[in-house]
Amino acid sequence: MTTFERPMPVKTPTSAPFWDALAEHKIRIQYSPSSDAYVFYPRVRAPRTLADDLEWREISGLGTLYSYTVARRPVGPHFADAVPLLTAVVEWDEGPRFSTELVNVAPEDIRVGMRVRPVFFDYPDHDVTMLRYEPDVA
Repeated sequence: MTTFERPMPVKTPTSAPFWDALAEHKIRIQYSPSSDAYVFYPRVRAPRTLADDLEWREISGLGTLYSYTVARRPVGPHFADAVPLLTAVVEWDEGPRFSTELVNVAPEDIRVGMRVRPVFFDYPDHDVTMLRYEPDVA
């Protein structure tokens, strides 16, 4: 049987501060003073204002589950060993939404609106840290 390694993100000059922060087990996203809002995904100019004022700020990473899907069939050969795959969209307390994967939770215990917290997964062979989420039971 052929096994496939999961695809890994590629750091770009624009996204490097995000990935570098994850390597430190911190979450940094952009903030735009001109729109008084946090921004995600990393970009060069602020949405809505197109201002060149984006700055990197650390956030808690805490949030609310906005949406999720339980994939009981592999979404591709790279994910054959990861079913059910719990893909999710988390809305950070700071505003933006983040596409991710839920961990440490049974599919039947997932609820839209539940509080979630970040979990960092290091992949030293790829020099990348991935951000996933689990229920915040504290």
